[in-house]
Amino acid sequence: MKIAHIALWTSSLETQARFWVNFFDAEINEKYSSQTNLGFESYFVKIADDIAVELMTKPGLTEWLPDNSTCGWAHLAISVGGKDKVDALARKAEALAILVSRPRTTGDGYYEAVIKDPDGNLIEIVE
Repeated sequence: MKIAHIALWTSSLETQARFWVNFFDAEINEKYSSQTNLGFESYFVKIADDIAVELMTKPGLTEWLPDNSTCGWAHLAISVGGKDKVDALARKAEALAILVSRPRTTGDGYYEAVIKDPDGNLIEIVE
């Protein structure tokens, strides 16, 4: 088994789409606008060969506070293929003011940096 895709609600679909395309060099499909669920729109973002993220929006979404003290997904970790790539993306994130924590080796052995997307969701960039 493998994960087919993950899905992310966002209040700013276009901003999220640009983030994933610009930061991760992702490809994106044509926007889907539902004819039966009015206001629902989505994009599928594809990173490399095996990561797919569905970005979704609809009217009436409420803000989620990513304070790491609520039930639910805490973060997404994306393996980028080496420490040098983690370091390079961390520098890029710092320049964009989205770096949450600088590269380091965690207690569980991951070399990672943490960034936030436009909605504040946490993404670990790991080797």
